[in-house]
Amino acid sequence: MAGEHRLLLHNAQQLVLICTKGEKYLLQAGMQSLAVLDNASVVIGKDGCVKAVGYADAIRRQFSEASFEKTIDCTGKCILPGLVDAHTHPVWAGDRVHEFAMKLAGASYMDIHQAGGGIHFTVEHTQKASEEELFNTFRHRLLRMLRAGTTLVECKSGYGLNLETELKMLRVIEQARRLLDSNISSTYCGAHSVPKGKNATEATDDIINNHLPKLKELNLSGEIHVNNIDVFCEKGVFDLNCTRRILQAGKEIGLQINFHGDELHPMKSAELGSQLGAQAISHLEEISDEGIAAMASAKCAAVLLPTTAYMLRLKQPQARKMLKEGVIVALGSDFNPNAYCYSMPMVMHLACVNMKMSMKEALAAATINAAYALGRSDMHGSIENGKQGDLIIINSSRWEHLIYQFGGHQELIEYVIVKGKVIYKNESVMGY
Repeated sequence: MAGEHRLLLHNAQQLVLICTKGEKYLLQAGMQSLAVLDNASVVIGKDGCVKAVGYADAIRRQFSEASFEKTIDCTGKCILPGLVDAHTHPVWAGDRVHEFAMKLAGASYMDIHQAGGGIHFTVEHTQKASEEELFNTFRHRLLRMLRAGTTLVECKSGYGLNLETELKMLRVIEQARRLLDSNISSTYCGAHSVPKGKNATEATDDIINNHLPKLKELNLSGEIHVNNIDVFCEKGVFDLNCTRRILQAGKEIGLQINFHGDELHPMKSAELGSQLGAQAISHLEEISDEGIAAMASAKCAAVLLPTTAYMLRLKQPQARKMLKEGVIVALGSDFNPNAYCYSMPMVMHLACVNMKMSMKEALAAATINAAYALGRSDMHGSIENGKQGDLIIINSSRWEHLIYQFGGHQELIEYVIVKGKVIYKNESVMGY
């Protein structure tokens, strides 16, 4: 029957499935043996989900070419799952390029923060910006992420700090979720910094007594859909007690716990998150040995951010130790005005070079494990029957080129596909 299926991706040199048994995440051993098929094809149905994967000859026998609305010949090319970015701050106004010069001259992150720069600089500009202005810049950033292969992205608020601006940011994220092609996991991050005029305890009380009840109301009415709650648990920001109170209150209104911890100072954030049933904790440059063991036991994902450690010249997260001890390791770009990188291929490259991950580990961390960190690995992060048809096609005969070519994704990624629809076709790679 004509048009029975949405898309056939035919005869790929390599088809990187990642998983084949519905795994929700991969630990170190599973990451080392990623599922890859040679000379393979993928079928995506009209519902946008994968209907069949297999060797090209078997798919050709099973399906008539006339039954597809669209067919793409992938001869000599590789198909991979759409990448998942598990940590971003993409809604803001006012860049901080001037602070990059300060950092290069030796100023630390907290030096800039305490001088009224950093988050506070962005908060000031974001509070003044209109919803339309924020949406337009956010839309442009999401498009750049898509072109770099990211099909599911976690998006935080956190540059408002007052209820009005936090809700403005969350409405912008909701608008993008409804109107744009990217899959979005929305995070309330009102505890990103202590607002001017309040101390941490007062800010915590305001979040628990005012912000979260309003979020619950808007979530229930369907006006916005918020998935996660985040706190910047850090010395001089929100201490362990304030962090516990906010995360517990967020959990009680149905939000997944997914927060910043153990970045600049050892705070025992990993231990706290594991006790609270956190889905994920990000950064973890200063995690303790006890924190690593706790996260492994609790199946709490570690979202490592190699761009941040690179740009702030921090100690690298202990990816190898975490993997060895059974932690679910995921990756994120930490895209924000302080770490301006939206490219998960570059994040994977940095993870390999600076955190000593293998290319297979990095790809699993940027697909199935990043999806797990967002509670979305049931439908995202691998190419398996029944999962959403989010894929990228690269113009290379080996998938590793996506990581190997540092900064090369703009010429390498030929197609980005979401729910079986071609969202981006890169004309510049034709005949490459």
